[in-house]
Parts: sequence; C-alpha cells; structure tokens
Amino acid sequence: MIDPGRAILEYHERSKHHLTRYAPGPGYLDWANQPDPFRSYLGAPRIELELAADGLLSRYNDVRSGRLSEPASLTRASIAVLFELSLAISAWKSYRGTSWALRCNPSSGNLHPTEGYLVTCDLPGLEGGVYHYLSRDHVLEQRVRWNASAPAIANGVWIGIASIYWREAWKYGMRAFRYCQHDCGHAIAAVSYAAASLGWQTRMVDAAADEDVAALLGLDRSTDFLGVEREEPDCLLWVGPGEPPVLDELLAAARAASWFGVPNRLSDEHVPWPDIDHAHEATPKPRTLLAAPTVPVETFELSAPRLDVSAATIFRQRRSAVDFDGVTSISADAFYTMLEPLLPRAFTPPWNAWPWPLRVHLALFVHRVDGLEPGLYAFLREAAALGSLQSAKPRDWRWRKVGPRHLPLYLLWPYDAREAAQLICCHQNIAADSCYALGMLASFDNIEGSPWRYRRLYWECGIIGQTLYLEAEAAGIRATGIGCFFDDEMHRLLGLEGHAWQSLYHFTAGGAVEDQRLTTLPPYGPRAAPLTSPAEPVRARGG
Repeated sequence: MIDPGRAILEYHERSKHHLTRYAPGPGYLDWANQPDPFRSYLGAPRIELELAADGLLSRYNDVRSGRLSEPASLTRASIAVLFELSLAISAWKSYRGTSWALRCNPSSGNLHPTEGYLVTCDLPGLEGGVYHYLSRDHVLEQRVRWNASAPAIANGVWIGIASIYWREAWKYGMRAFRYCQHDCGHAIAAVSYAAASLGWQTRMVDAAADEDVAALLGLDRSTDFLGVEREEPDCLLWVGPGEPPVLDELLAAARAASWFGVPNRLSDEHVPWPDIDHAHEATPKPRTLLAAPTVPVETFELSAPRLDVSAATIFRQRRSAVDFDGVTSISADAFYTMLEPLLPRAFTPPWNAWPWPLRVHLALFVHRVDGLEPGLYAFLREAAALGSLQSAKPRDWRWRKVGPRHLPLYLLWPYDAREAAQLICCHQNIAADSCYALGMLASFDNIEGSPWRYRRLYWECGIIGQTLYLEAEAAGIRATGIGCFFDDEMHRLLGLEGHAWQSLYHFTAGGAVEDQRLTTLPPYGPRAAPLTSPAEPVRARGG
C-alpha cells in the first residue's frame, strides 16, 4: 500500500498541465451524461425559505472591515438570509432556449460540486434537525428530526460542506479533485461573509475528523447512496454569536436518529477516475486537538473601496468574467485596497473562519495599474515566507518593497509580463487583457507528514479567490479564477524547484466584456425552464 503522503504528491504531479500535454481528462464532453447540478433528497420534508436579503442593512465596507452590526436573532428568516447570500442562486443566464444558474459561491466551470447542510436546534419557525440546502428552490430538506434526548445547541448553528467529485470530473477529469477543493474554499468564505452581514462570527470546527462530518450530515449512510453519486465530507463551520457545543453528543444523537429522504441520481452513468479516488483516500482528516487560532492578525484600518453599496448587493452581483477589454486600468490605491483584506484581521470575514497558519502567497503579474510599474510582484501574507522564498528563488529578483508600509508587496521584475501570464494560463487572453493576474503559491512543508493538509491549501486559495472576487466588484471591475495553468512553467518562471512551493490556483481581474447575447433572469420566480447544458462552455471557471 502506498504511503498517503507519497500518494498525494504523486497525484499532484500526475494532475499537472504541461505545455506539451494536459492532465488526463475525459477527451470530450458527454452532454447526455452531464450531472444534474442540483442534489435533492427524494421524500424528505421540505421547508421553504423566505427571500429576505433585500431588507439587510449591512454595508459591504463595514462587513469587510469587521464593523459588524448587532447579531441578528437566530430564526428561520435569518437562516434563510445566510443561505441566500452564500450558497444560493444569484441569477439565471439564458441563451437560445437554454438557461443555467449562477450562484453566490463560484465554481470551476459552473459545475458546482459543493453541497451545503444545516444542523440546528429548534429555532423560531424551524424545527431542530439536520437539513440539506437545495439552492435550486431555496428550500431546506429535512434529513433528521431530533428526538427529546438530543442535546441543545445554544446560540448558533452548524453549516456543513461536502463535495461531489463526479460533477467536476465529468468535464475536467483527474484535475477535478483540485477544483472541488477550490470550490470548498470559496464556499467557506461565502458563508463567512454572509454570516458577518448578519452580525455573526464563523469558525471552523477544526478538531473534527472527516468521519465526524460524514456522520453528522448523513454522508456515511451507505445504503442511502447505493447506485447514486457519493458526497464526500469537507468541513463543519460554527456560525452565530455563541460558542460551539461539544460535538460528540450531537454525533450520538445523529447516529440514533431516523433519517428522511434518499439522494437523487445525478447521471445515468458514472465514469470512474481512480486517481481522484486515490487522492481522496490519501487525505482523510483525523481528529486533531482543538488549537487556538494561529493566524497572525493585522491592526491597520482597511481603505474604503470605490463603491459604497450594501453587502447583499456585492454578494449577489459577483460574477466570473469570461473576457476582458485589454484597456481598463485601476489606480494603485484601488489595487492596494483589493489586497488589504487578504491579510487576516480579528473577528473579520473571511479569515475568522480560518484557524490554521497562512501557507499561501501571491505572485502578481501587474499589467494596468496606474502608478505602479508593470512587472512581476510578490505579495507575502506571512513574514517568514520572505526568507524562504528568497532562498528558494535562485533568480536575481530585485525584492524591492513598494506600496504602503503595511502591505508586504515586493517588485521582483519590472517588465511587461502579459505574454508570460497568458502562456502560463493555458494561453488564455484573460490573463493578459486584465489589470492584473496572479498565481497562488503554497508552501508544501509537512504535506507528506499530514497529507490531509493538502486539501486545506486549496481551501485557503479558494478563500483568497472569493475575497478577490468581492473586492473586484467593489472596485468597479470584475474577476475570474483560472484553474487551467501550466504548473511547472509557473515554477520555472519563478525559479522554483522541487515541491517546497507549488502554484495551486490562478486569478485575474480587469474590465469585463459582457456577452450581449445572454439574457439575465432573476434567481427565483418566473424564468425559462432550466437546462443543464450552457450554450457555450465557460473558458476559465465560470459561475
């Protein structure tokens, strides 16, 4: 049996794109077998949720700065807002008789492998139990109703996140395991931001094992998933003004409870990807000690973004750009403002949900930032990374500190980097026609010893990506995540060798070119009958 640490490094190598070949994929898109983008539990009681986010008064700049309002009461209505602004549909797009959903949490290729769950006690208007959130209808599907012996959950709820790998593998093959982890990170951040708009804190239940998450959400019920695509547990988030209770008592209640509903089948056929199975089997998280957060906390005041709008507006207008105009520029101050929230602040989303040390830093291709020299830059989110990366990069980089004193931004190479950015991002124009592009560099230290941390590196990348999405909207531009890039070409450009540092996710932001052929429809209410296949494939991430 292969050592798990070695197995995950082998998966990482085998799933890389190269200039001469791409990672193994399906070869063609089997549209007749495309997975249903919505999991539902057939036979489970359904609880309709209100659409109440328009009444929320929170401003985006206050939320991003940690200036939260008084905590909202925990009710069915406030839980409805939490889901409406994090995992719900934000709009439908339509073209020539087909339509597809966009959501507040983005996804690779708009395929949405991420599923959300709620675990709660009795709330006004909502019976205590375990629920699956069905974004298509904005409803909760009740999987468990607590009996009288279930422990009380005080002043908060749990949000569970799970992934269906097949939804991504249908289009992306082996690399889908990576993309599912990106999407989990985006969802964590989306929940944290939405909770903050209600005055609530979000914390990762970091001691929980994957098997704990599976047991609480009912994902370990093998008989329920016979003949259908499995969901794999990711994480639990504690959301609310109170402290999380002991998990074990609730796990015992879940194991003893009666469960409702069975999951729907997403495709007529399932195509196996053994490499994804091996990566999953190599990265289960065991129970760990509950440790105090080790993320460094910044104290400077965030600069205000260009747009002063409601939090709900920003969360729901987030889109992935497909094309950039190659002309739009932003000011250096706007650029710095977008980078500031990537440095954690106390009790401030999204990093209030992140209990682990920072392991991901940015290599930035600056193209069109007025007042900042075009070139290659490094943004180091943790001070110790400076010495590590300087010693790991044999190239004669300048390492010249630029920008505000509180931002760890360094100029490495003062030349036009558009051609390099485009080549590295699978020759995609969006990496060169933007204001800036970037690659997220992760420290692989101790991955072999604790392979479950591999998934969390991608989660951290997804949280960074979600933050940059929202910051782009607040700056009056648009962004998109890029999952297709030539891994080792990025490493060669930076002079990196071995596995110490790896590029895990790319991103870009600029002046978006809107596709005027598409019609935008409201997320809930009258709309064209949705079909699952978009008119044209999304070139970067979509969603």
